[in-house]
Amino acid sequence: MTDLFAELEWRGFVHHATPGLKAHLAKGPVSAYCGFDPTAPSLQLGNLMPIMLLLQLQRAGHRPIVVMGGGTGLIGDPSGKRTERPLLSKEQIREHLQRMRDQMQRFLDFDARDTGALVVNNADWLVEQRLVDFLRDVGKHFTVNVMLQKESVQARLEGGLSYTEFSYMLLQAFDFLHLFRSHRCTLQVGGSDQWGNITAGVDLIRRIENGEAHGLVHPLITTASGAKFGKSDAGAAIYLDPKLTSPYKFYQFWYNTDDRDVGNHLKLFTLMSRHDIEALVKTHGKDPSRREAQTQLAADVTERVHDKAAVANAIAVNAILFSDLDPRQVEPGAFDSMAQEIPTSTVTTRDGLTIVDALVQVGLVKSKSEARRAIEQGGVYVNQQRVKEADRTFESGDWLAGRNVLLRKGKKDYALLRLA
Repeated sequence: MTDLFAELEWRGFVHHATPGLKAHLAKGPVSAYCGFDPTAPSLQLGNLMPIMLLLQLQRAGHRPIVVMGGGTGLIGDPSGKRTERPLLSKEQIREHLQRMRDQMQRFLDFDARDTGALVVNNADWLVEQRLVDFLRDVGKHFTVNVMLQKESVQARLEGGLSYTEFSYMLLQAFDFLHLFRSHRCTLQVGGSDQWGNITAGVDLIRRIENGEAHGLVHPLITTASGAKFGKSDAGAAIYLDPKLTSPYKFYQFWYNTDDRDVGNHLKLFTLMSRHDIEALVKTHGKDPSRREAQTQLAADVTERVHDKAAVANAIAVNAILFSDLDPRQVEPGAFDSMAQEIPTSTVTTRDGLTIVDALVQVGLVKSKSEARRAIEQGGVYVNQQRVKEADRTFESGDWLAGRNVLLRKGKKDYALLRLA
């Protein structure tokens, strides 16, 4: 990238930046860090934007440093929170930290010769700090009146802010100072709610080391409808861990992106070039109903977070459930994805099993008589084929991939029957 800062501005990553950052990036490779507190068992979509920012920096020749908050996670960042976070145990922090570290490897290159990403744990230098030494060497550079003016503190004063959380700013500033000393790290990135914490670190490095350091924060995204980005329609968090959010639901989140948001999301969450994004958005604008931009966005992000198989399975499940695709045409893995999304029941044998019994077992009807009426009225389908005989049993050809039968009642009520 001939002008990294301009590229970041175009993509929407620049909300605030310290004076001189553009020139600083142009001087040569820098080390840039972002912190992630392991307060949840997995990274969430809210973490994806700063990760992509680190990835853009790495692609431009800079070294990303991922700081896992094994130390700060024991305290809790008040930024963006109305109430104090519940304190997690040290065992929970360690477990969350390991999972998040593994997830980072799907985004950043840790093996590059000069720009290989680093992962460090701030517990390594924070936990052993002596309180008196910390207050003397670090705390003396902060005035309470300045700290009270920070947005992360101001937002919590009325409802109450513990001294524990009030001290978080000092810990994060010390992180930046430590990384400046140990890795010559001169840039910290994060969300706009971190601006006060980041500039505190910039000031601390200037005061103690007389060094040049910078901060860059991206905006916090809200969708065109005003909803908070990264939440499902039901308000649940979208996780990167497939055990917490299935790859299909993850794909669906992106596929359902509002037409007004899809262009910006392509800039932020994919590595597509400006030319390709502008061409795709233009094509999409001619016929939004085809959802070409959403399809490309969902496939790109899902493959990066999961893999190609997850994308293929999600597309297959989508096609089966919403376009009457013949389920015989999909790979067996699609049924595993489907089993996580629609009611699923397991049987131990297929010998003599009637469709009426199966409809009751999977919960599509409440009784056998209701099942027979639905079949006689033409409202029951096996593998998307209408059933006409109420007493029919399953045949060997009905079991897809040897163990799956897709049942449907009406237009939208699906269930999956699986052979154990």
